[in-house]
Amino acid sequence: MGGEGHSIGWIGTGRMGSAMVERLLAAGHGVHVYNRTPQKLGPLVDAGASAVASIAELAERDLVFLTVGGSDDLLAVLDHDGGLLHQARAPRVVVDLSTVSVEASARARALAAERGTALLAAPVSGNPGVVRAGRLTMAVSGPRSAFDEVERYLRAIGRGVTYVGEGEVARTVKLCHNLFLGGVIQSLIEVTVLAERAGVRRKDFLAFLNDSVLGSDFTRYKTPQLVELDFAPTFTTRLLRKDFDLGLASARELEVPMPVLGLVHQIVQAGVGQGIGELDFAALLELQARASGLSLEREEDPGGGGTGTKT
Repeated sequence: MGGEGHSIGWIGTGRMGSAMVERLLAAGHGVHVYNRTPQKLGPLVDAGASAVASIAELAERDLVFLTVGGSDDLLAVLDHDGGLLHQARAPRVVVDLSTVSVEASARARALAAERGTALLAAPVSGNPGVVRAGRLTMAVSGPRSAFDEVERYLRAIGRGVTYVGEGEVARTVKLCHNLFLGGVIQSLIEVTVLAERAGVRRKDFLAFLNDSVLGSDFTRYKTPQLVELDFAPTFTTRLLRKDFDLGLASARELEVPMPVLGLVHQIVQAGVGQGIGELDFAALLELQARASGLSLEREEDPGGGGTGTKT
């Protein structure tokens, strides 16, 4: 952004956070970064970021991005003695890119408002590979004026930036997205197992599906994992369960029946209970295969790898 830009801070540089910081650095924006494990900051510092030793040191930044693990983490980062909103100064805008509950987001917004800080909820859809490929998407809600002020930075991070309204509605948009994600993967797994049980190789069935009108970026992204049985996590089954917990709680509050996704929730829960919580959610394939009396074997994927998808 050059000299006329905002001073930028970033809290949380795990796999996703680091990839997004790299995008800002590549676009020429200076970024001050904090992580609970300082050793993880080395590659970002080498790329041009400036490391800080505490969250408090970021309070004087104009704009601070957050990528944290969940609702409790969000409130802890903002609202404790060393928190971002407990310093002499507070940022003008905070952008939370995490997936948290609507209630936690509303609490964070109220805390920010007390300090004159605008909070934008901007949960993202993608994984580190998607980020680095420039294909990240996000839904954003909060004050329109704050969104207009920082939109250029959001678009430096991802290609798809959609302002969806005031308040916490972006949280609901993201939860709806991930509920749909769970429904799609379970449907894809079920028909894939049916085809294999009938004698069709997974790679052949999925090649057909991907070339049909039902093929999508998502089915093509997940094909290498389903074919090769490589469940190294891009988005874990446990994290999918967390989003189902949050999404179905919102549905109950709004009196919206979710009969299909309620059943998928129980399947995801079974996956966590059977030990695949830390594997990619594509590992739900193994549950479906066992339930169908099918022993899975790894196949070679002739199409090569994909960037995968987080959410």
